[in-house]
Amino acid sequence: MYNKILLRAVIVVFLLGSTTVFSQQRTVSYDLSRLLSVRQLNISNREAAVLPNHEKNGIMLSAKDDDGVALINNVTFSNGIIELDIRGKNADQQSFLGITFHAVDAKTLDAVYFRPFNFLSADSVHRIHMVQYVSHPQYPWFVLRDKFNAQYEKEITSPPDPNQWFHVRIEIRYPQITVFINDRETPCLSVKQLNDRKSGKLGLWVGNGSDGAFANLKVTFLE
Repeated sequence: MYNKILLRAVIVVFLLGSTTVFSQQRTVSYDLSRLLSVRQLNISNREAAVLPNHEKNGIMLSAKDDDGVALINNVTFSNGIIELDIRGKNADQQSFLGITFHAVDAKTLDAVYFRPFNFLSADSVHRIHMVQYVSHPQYPWFVLRDKFNAQYEKEITSPPDPNQWFHVRIEIRYPQITVFINDRETPCLSVKQLNDRKSGKLGLWVGNGSDGAFANLKVTFLE
């Protein structure tokens, strides 16, 4: 019986990635290309492919109307730290991409995402729309912008190149959500979650008309 349990644990680690455990936290590095190949990504309203030429160890989600998600099967996330590399593009209204967490399904979820096409904008209004938190279905971006203008979306000081990879770190300690980029010590967004879901599914998110590249996903689960 013990050997069977051990074998199952080894298989799970092989499929999902490598795991490191320290006392009350557990860190998992997810190989997105492997998860795609073994059908461990539940993809809604998008096509997915491994990044060409092994540019990074990750995947690309295609562009399509409406939002799209790729949720990781058999992973439940509560509190912790989500890190990954993402790449969008400097194309107006065609680059919305980020991470979803505490998700029930493709329609009921929380997400933090970026609008790279605003990174170089000279317009002061567009500049405060660089990074966004949403809670679907009750609080999409247009509801938050109308009722809480500039509270759940912010400008990024010295934003990255909109056409290049940048690193994202999202710290979630319910209800607080804090977002950092490129290993900076000052957050680019800090908000409180707009619902009472304290755990749920975890995955990748792209917005209307957008594709996006994702790689090097690492999650620290805080017990």
